[in-house]
Parts: sequence; C-alpha cells; structure tokens
Amino acid sequence: MINDLDGNKSVFEALFKGISKEEYVWRPAPNKWCVLEILCHLYDEEREDFKARVKHLLETPTLAMPGINPEKLVQDRKYIDWDYDETLVKLLNERQNSISWLQSLKGPKWDNAFQHPQVGPITASMILINWPAHDLLHIRQVLHTRFLYLQHLTNESLEYAGCW
Repeated sequence: MINDLDGNKSVFEALFKGISKEEYVWRPAPNKWCVLEILCHLYDEEREDFKARVKHLLETPTLAMPGINPEKLVQDRKYIDWDYDETLVKLLNERQNSISWLQSLKGPKWDNAFQHPQVGPITASMILINWPAHDLLHIRQVLHTRFLYLQHLTNESLEYAGCW
C-alpha cells in the first residue's frame, strides 16, 4: 500500500500540474466538483481522514473515532477560493509525510478496529487498503472532468479518440 500511495503521489503531481485557472475552476455540471475542489478534497482527506484514522486506530483504538463530512467541507471551507498551486504543493508534501510515517511504524496492530454506524467494524488495515483506492477514484474523476472540459472547450466530437 505504501508503494501505491507513493506512486499515486507522482500521478497527482503529473495530473494536477500545468492546468489553467479556467480549466481547474470549470464544472462539468452545477452539482459536480471542479478540479480545484477535487484537489482540496484530496489534501483534506490526506490529513483528516485516511492518515488520521489509521493513526487513531493504531494509537488510541479505544477512543471514539472523530467524524468527518467530506461533502460538507467543500462548501464550509470554500475550496473554490483556495490557491491551486499552493494546495498542490501541500498535498504532495502531506503525502510524503504520510509515506514517511507509514514506513516508520514498528509492529502496527492492523486489526485494531472501530464500529462504524453504517458499515460495521472497520480495521486500520481496511482504511490503509482503501486509501490508495480512494486516490484511484479521484484520479478517474479528475481525468473525466478534464476530458469533459476538453470537449466543452473545443466543441468538437471526441469520438475519434475512443469511447470514454
């Protein structure tokens, strides 16, 4: 999983670099996230969800798990106003911190779990495995948003490229 997280860090860097403001604030639909909001979400998830929850389960498994509402944070934190380039640097640095932290663990108890009200028991191992999976879902989302932006920008058929 650590190798996947590290590889995804490189993907994030390539995927988010060099995008114009016009593109990163464009939405494919009013209720869909723009690339900037996806980037901000990934940064917050890196700090406040995956790493924080794994750390919580490994270090303080008997304490209640703090809640998080990623959908609500988009509006509450006004992601649309965040500095794009600064947030990308912060995400990449935070990912490196996460990788270093995971590599430093000595004998972690991956079976430590908490009871999620909808999902049931969730172990530290399960969160770790879902971390790079979450990356992949958002990599797909960014790619699709950028594909739709290209379609919007050119107003040309993209069927020659192949089926999405």
